[in-house]
Amino acid sequence: MMDMQWDTLLSPKRHGHDEMQTRTSGRSHFHKDHDRIVFSSAFRRLGRKTQVHPLALNDHIHTRLTHSIEVGSVGRSLGIRVGEWLQDELPQWVTPGDIGMIVQAACLAHDIGNPPFGHAGEYAIRDWFKQPANRYFLEPLTAQERLDLETFEGNAQGFRVVTCIENNLYDGGLRLTYPTLGSLLKYPWTAEHATAKGKFSCYQTERDMLDRLGGELGLIKQSDGRWCRHPLAYLVEAADDICYAILDLEDAIELNILTFDDIKPILLRIGGDTQDEEQILNSAASARRKISALRGRAIESMVSAAFDTFKQHYASIMAGQYQGELLQDGDSDVARGICAAKQLAKDQVFPDTRKTELEVGAYSCLGTLLEAFCQAVYEHQSATACREMSYRSEKIISLMGIHAPDASWPLYQAYMRALDFISGMTDNYATYLARQISGLSFEYRTH
Repeated sequence: MMDMQWDTLLSPKRHGHDEMQTRTSGRSHFHKDHDRIVFSSAFRRLGRKTQVHPLALNDHIHTRLTHSIEVGSVGRSLGIRVGEWLQDELPQWVTPGDIGMIVQAACLAHDIGNPPFGHAGEYAIRDWFKQPANRYFLEPLTAQERLDLETFEGNAQGFRVVTCIENNLYDGGLRLTYPTLGSLLKYPWTAEHATAKGKFSCYQTERDMLDRLGGELGLIKQSDGRWCRHPLAYLVEAADDICYAILDLEDAIELNILTFDDIKPILLRIGGDTQDEEQILNSAASARRKISALRGRAIESMVSAAFDTFKQHYASIMAGQYQGELLQDGDSDVARGICAAKQLAKDQVFPDTRKTELEVGAYSCLGTLLEAFCQAVYEHQSATACREMSYRSEKIISLMGIHAPDASWPLYQAYMRALDFISGMTDNYATYLARQISGLSFEYRTH
């Protein structure tokens, strides 16, 4: 079996276009991807979506938007380093800066499909479809279609957003280049191949698109519905891990869940020597300033560790055989530091009482929305001359606007449109609409 080749891995061909597009003066093909993502409505809505702490009142707390921007910054640095190392192997139309831009663009879009309320929103959607009382909604579907709904996944929804929904509805989406799409696919397989944690990046609705993308990029097909990762996807994953391992702990300090002394040993282990920062660390400076003094060094250390691991495993990555994580398979201090950061978050941050209360509320909020919209879709797709829709369901369907399904569509396709609408909501709008639908509020909202 042949290894992947950069000439095809970095093809400037765009999804939604039959031909390669010409390069615009001042912007490469991949700069266009970056700009299309940044100016999209779906990206802007990330500013009102939960990263870790739902509906936080503290303005310093990360949202999905600030997290994505930070991941993009780290990803660009990592991509440029890899691009410089690969300079002699790159096709003539690609520079190291372009590699950085591809990785940055994919990083910016890596959470673009996440529903309101962060991971709690994902769990809420999955659990709702698994409830015995709701099973009748899924009875007409195939086993694979049911699996998509019962294991709703933000990664797969993100692939759907950028390729189908945003900007050019069902006509290429954002029309990104294949390399950016390939780098975005952290799990380039369908739900039946999901990891132990239920991770996958493609619904049945985009199955043909996944196969076309894999073929265009020259990815290695591992089985039906499963491809190997694009080599740059490992850099996107590492950039995400770097940011949530460190920066999410900063949020816990802002919310008085953790102290600086709780995370100082982790930052010191990852970043190493702190001689240049000793004056600040030994002063009466705020915890925020002390963290800033250590953060840059820790991030630089993790970027270097990820880069070194990429080089070490380059042959197996290009052969589509590497199954590890760049940050776990390299520098031992970095690997142990990241594990310590994740364990600290698991033990002290995630069980926080206010966070738990809001996540329980998120379940109720999304449950209300799913019941209303799935019932309306079920009636809409089942309506006949002898069996009309209820007035309530008609109004619910009208709320979906351009996302409203055609009555002739298969039920699975119609449910996916409902999930497009619900998962695209911000935390605030989901809360507002659930209250309106449940009759708990008659507030008038303008858009």
